[in-house]
Amino acid sequence: MWIGGKPVSSSGSIPVTDPASGETFALVPDCTHAQLDAAVAAAHRAFADWRLAPGEQRRALVNAFIERVVADTDGLAALITREQGKPLPKARSEIGAAVFFSRGYAAVELKPEVLRDTPQQHAEVRRRPLGVVGAITAWNYPVLLAMWKIVPAVLAGNTVVLKPSPNTPVATLQLGELAQEIFPPGVVNVVSGGNDLGAWMTAHPDIRKIAFTGSGPTGKRIMASAAGNLKRLTLELGGNDAGIVLDDVDPAAIAADLFWAKFSNCGQVCAALKRMYVHRSVYTAVCDELVKFAATVKIGPGTQEGVDIGPIQNKAQYDLVHAMVDEAVNAGAKVLYQSPVPPGPGLFLPVTILTEVTPDMRVVKEEVFGPVLSITPFDDVEEALRWANHSEYGLGGSVWSSDVDRASDIAARLDTGGAWVNQHPAMGPDIPFGGIKGSGIGVELGRLGLEEYTSVQVLNVKRTA
Repeated sequence: MWIGGKPVSSSGSIPVTDPASGETFALVPDCTHAQLDAAVAAAHRAFADWRLAPGEQRRALVNAFIERVVADTDGLAALITREQGKPLPKARSEIGAAVFFSRGYAAVELKPEVLRDTPQQHAEVRRRPLGVVGAITAWNYPVLLAMWKIVPAVLAGNTVVLKPSPNTPVATLQLGELAQEIFPPGVVNVVSGGNDLGAWMTAHPDIRKIAFTGSGPTGKRIMASAAGNLKRLTLELGGNDAGIVLDDVDPAAIAADLFWAKFSNCGQVCAALKRMYVHRSVYTAVCDELVKFAATVKIGPGTQEGVDIGPIQNKAQYDLVHAMVDEAVNAGAKVLYQSPVPPGPGLFLPVTILTEVTPDMRVVKEEVFGPVLSITPFDDVEEALRWANHSEYGLGGSVWSSDVDRASDIAARLDTGGAWVNQHPAMGPDIPFGGIKGSGIGVELGRLGLEEYTSVQVLNVKRTA
């Protein structure tokens, strides 16, 4: 762990398992309550000077940190593949994406916004740092999600205590070591631990904001705990995104994009396309093209050459997804396609495409965080919209059509934070990303994402007596 610029061990440890082999390959410290207090205290001390550092100085150090991450791409990627399971080229892409989005944040300047400037009065809005930010990340993109939180927090003048998922802490601890080379002691602290550590962070009186990526139930507990000192919150809690495929598509042309919209990272993507509604006139053709493409995809260990999809990251998730598919099939769902998986102890689930599903099945009404896609035909767009919007989640949704104006009008009616046309998901460093309803609170990325790490101060000056 990294507290106040120094490496710290602990009396307890957490085993880290390779999901492709089932082998424990690392032990990381299990942070105690006292060590968390020390990390928060170090961050609080560092905040006194860091908040006063000129914006250009903070930006220069952030850019130096980004370049340090670039230099360690191969090392970080190897750790990601080992602990998370994704193929090594995809792990390198995760680092590349983290760098890409971080550079986008670093390009944003939070200048005062002048509201009024007259001989009598000057009024402007200023953005001020909050203090110590507690960042809690998920196991699907460990380095990307950590960078999404560290970079905007410190750019805005805050300090950070970061907790990675106990399933994937190793690459994040390495990222923390790189941060110590760049930032003053205490600006970026990284601690590792389980659910208790997360609960201590959300209740800690000296943490002013929690930025969390994870499950809805955990997000609700964080929200309740954070009420104790009115912490600011950014909560990205997953989704059950729907895609609506209209009658004018070319099924062969969109099959690859539709497939990867769901099955990227073995389906372990919060904004993956998890439910697909296809116009009946093209339903059979779309299904056929998806199956045809799926048959070309290889599942296996992330270190193996030519592998496209790795294992599910952890046994609990493996069992959950397996059970959801079994329940659906036992209730009448049809398995349109199921891929082969390698033998052995790895947590490999087949790419599975289901049809003849019903709205009451868990594979439809709940988030399936794994390689499972359900496809349902529709006859009327209004019907498809009702189905798409009938969800407790509201992260993203998409419409697919050769008529982008028509598709845009329909996409605008999705009850989601992100509404995409002919793509899913779609993110950019200057484009805010976040959900509504049960998918969370607040946004990440872009100017709005950076502003989430600030408070508003209105400077109002009377110029005449």
